[in-house]
Amino acid sequence: MIRLLGFLGVVWALGFAVFMIALPQPLEGTTTDGIVVPTGGAGRIDRGLELLRSKQAKRMLVTGVGSGVRPADLARTYPGSARLFACCVDLGTDAVDTRSNAEETAQWVRAHGYRVVRLVTSDWHVPRAGMELRASLGPRVTVLGDGVPSTPRLRTLVNEYNKLILRRIAIWLGRA
Repeated sequence: MIRLLGFLGVVWALGFAVFMIALPQPLEGTTTDGIVVPTGGAGRIDRGLELLRSKQAKRMLVTGVGSGVRPADLARTYPGSARLFACCVDLGTDAVDTRSNAEETAQWVRAHGYRVVRLVTSDWHVPRAGMELRASLGPRVTVLGDGVPSTPRLRTLVNEYNKLILRRIAIWLGRA
């Protein structure tokens, strides 16, 4: 039993090291049908707006927005983006966590008939958010991760890695 626990500890530590070393970077030069930005981290919406301005996608969904927030409210927070918010940004207000962000995004992707979407979120969040989104969308839609560089605490990384493992197991077992 002790050997098994030791082995699992080593596997966990090696996986965590790979997780930290392989944090996704910003994805450059790739055009997609749509952009999805879960709320909750600095620089995410800025990155999405930058991609829209450079015509890297047609539309953007900001998922997990508080109820009552309107595009005009966010446009005031991001100077010079009022036109983009008026034409090309949708706000999703039903999501409260990563899993419901994926479900909300899947409805949006299907409604627009998109085949390739870019997930813009914090670098440490891309693996789990991408996994959840792929599970919700199925194999017909390609999800590309676009990591927004951040400086998370070690505790945040450990928690995120553990969540990733647990959700991956749940999805494998069909308990998504």
